[in-house]
Amino acid sequence: MRLLDGLEVVNRDRRLQVARAILYLAQGVFGDCDNEGDVLRWSRHNSFLLYRLGTFSAFLELLNMEIENSQACSSALRKPAISLADSTELRVLLSVMYLMVENIRVEQEADPPEWKTCRETFRMELSFPVHTEEPFALLLFTMVTKFCSGHAPHFPMKKVLLLLWKVLLFTLGGFEALQAMKVRRREELGLPPLPEDSIQVVRSMRAASPPTYSIELVEQQQQQQQQKRGHRSRRPLVKQDSLDIYNERDPFKNDEAGVEEEENDDVDSGIEGELDLMERDTIVPPLPPQRLPIDRVSFPKGLPWAPKVRQKDIEHFLEASRNKFIGFTLGQDTETLIGLPRPIHESVKTLKQHKYVSISDVQIKNEEELEKCPMSLGEEEVQETPCEVLYRAMLYNLPQYMIALLKILLAAAPTSKAKTDSINILADVLPEMPVTVLQSMKLGIDVNRHKEIIVKSISASLLLLLKHFKLNHIYQFEYVSQHLVFANCIPLILKFFNQNIMSYITAKNGVSVLDYPHCTVHDLPELTAESLEAGDNNQFCWRNLFSCINLLRILNKLTKWKHSRTMMLVVFKSAPILKRALKVKQAMLQLYVLKLLKIQTKYLGRQWRKSNMKTMSAIYQKVRHRMNDDWAYGNDIDARPWDFQAEECTLRANIEAFNGRRYERARPPEFCPVDNCLQSVLGQHLDLPRDFHYSYELWLEREVFSQPIRWEELLHCQ
Repeated sequence: MRLLDGLEVVNRDRRLQVARAILYLAQGVFGDCDNEGDVLRWSRHNSFLLYRLGTFSAFLELLNMEIENSQACSSALRKPAISLADSTELRVLLSVMYLMVENIRVEQEADPPEWKTCRETFRMELSFPVHTEEPFALLLFTMVTKFCSGHAPHFPMKKVLLLLWKVLLFTLGGFEALQAMKVRRREELGLPPLPEDSIQVVRSMRAASPPTYSIELVEQQQQQQQQKRGHRSRRPLVKQDSLDIYNERDPFKNDEAGVEEEENDDVDSGIEGELDLMERDTIVPPLPPQRLPIDRVSFPKGLPWAPKVRQKDIEHFLEASRNKFIGFTLGQDTETLIGLPRPIHESVKTLKQHKYVSISDVQIKNEEELEKCPMSLGEEEVQETPCEVLYRAMLYNLPQYMIALLKILLAAAPTSKAKTDSINILADVLPEMPVTVLQSMKLGIDVNRHKEIIVKSISASLLLLLKHFKLNHIYQFEYVSQHLVFANCIPLILKFFNQNIMSYITAKNGVSVLDYPHCTVHDLPELTAESLEAGDNNQFCWRNLFSCINLLRILNKLTKWKHSRTMMLVVFKSAPILKRALKVKQAMLQLYVLKLLKIQTKYLGRQWRKSNMKTMSAIYQKVRHRMNDDWAYGNDIDARPWDFQAEECTLRANIEAFNGRRYERARPPEFCPVDNCLQSVLGQHLDLPRDFHYSYELWLEREVFSQPIRWEELLHCQ
């Protein structure tokens, strides 16, 4: 309480000293702890204690003061190079707020009841603004745009973005909470339950071995030549398909056919495509030493996903069948099967068994009805969810928020070249004084780690926003995704993956002895150039793997069912870039790469499909099937020339109609009811200024008596 009183003093240095003391409490009072577990336990305990005493509100006021501090902004703008010293106060405030949000957000079984109450109160406080203020996430978005516009170059972006991600995760909910909300929403709308839990399906998936590239084959040519001859002599007539049937867990097992898979594109034969076997063996966990033959030749247990069929797919199928057998169509009628042969009846029955109606389909249908009959259907009832509150607050500046996030993502991408006009995201990592060789090595690692954390937090925040907005209302999701597409998000993500992705996944930009809380309770060893180069002992950098999966999922969200955006993937030659990402042996990452390849196979031509049969086989095994989707052959109606511009324009018109109807309070005058009763019109209560009666006569003279009545305008209106 004494420290919190100290935050109210006028002296800036005294306030900073008190804020640092509170930060020490939030970090777990590590000076009095013996091991890492104690530090984390006390950090968590103190976070709840600080919240109950009103620390977060006090720090929020200080944060607002620092954001509005024009003196700090102008001094940062005048400096040729911004350093750590320019953002000291902001970094202390954001660190305390981050620790409080993260510690309170995470649930544990042993939490006492008062902590659970605290958690819900804190969530409500962050989600629903009190006193008609904005949600806390919007303040952080404003900081991001202010930084990108150049008005506040000293803002510590890494801490702001990390806090933004955790606040979104806390207020909106993570993926498991989202799945539960989705199940509940489907029940409310009277839709059948989901065919499976997608999170559990992906968790149980096994990664496939990557296709072999020609460079690797050259390196192993001496060892494999004899073995290949032996294989060919033993089984000259075995088809690829039958091998895949027996080997359902590993569609890329037979790597000797890798020569046929070689891309014609030059991108694949570049440096980024290289990965020698020794490196791959260190990354891939070793298989059990002995395995019985009966395990290896196991029949498939079935595909992981239940197939889905849309209403539109059934309509297209019946339209084609009626044109072929009867010679005319019946529009959207899917019930009348008169005149169609028996096999078509069976096909329609099967399609209807797997018909899937999404929440988005229901929302689009409701929106069409509200647009058609605005008066008779009346006002729409909108639930005040945290997602709805956030979207309403973000709506008018949402394009700027998306552009700002993508600008920072571009600056933090490992493939980006340093440009003079790009934004400086390293303001909160670069020291002011010159450094020694060892310190410069440490700084190099820290800069890379800094960029990785920024990519991680932006990718996670964007994915959370897209998924939650899609569940809340499809047109909110479409509005965000369209602005991401307009801001060149698709080529940016492809540029990100156009690197040696294995090197990025296995990068060691961290020094484990310097990590919190290890560094607080152990004596630091003397750091040498060798120990810095060695990095940590992890095989993967999970941070970078997480970022890659998030970016692939965002790309999937943006391009799914959008032919114009799928064509952007084709135009930007994404196939070799994505195919190279299959080298990473992680099932979830491979799944989303294969999804992105699947939607564009019909546009890539027969030769590509012929030379990439293992990839096609993996798509068949791992990606959900749409029964009428002719993805593997390219004869589909969607592969024909498409009016892409019209598709985006129609979508934009629907989004604007939705935003105008739901969020613009002023109703169009033709829809406003007219009051014809003189008594009620004269009896209406109008809020007038307190001094109005002093100038009442002057107002009458100016606004009423001196204005001529133009009767002809009334006639023109008729």
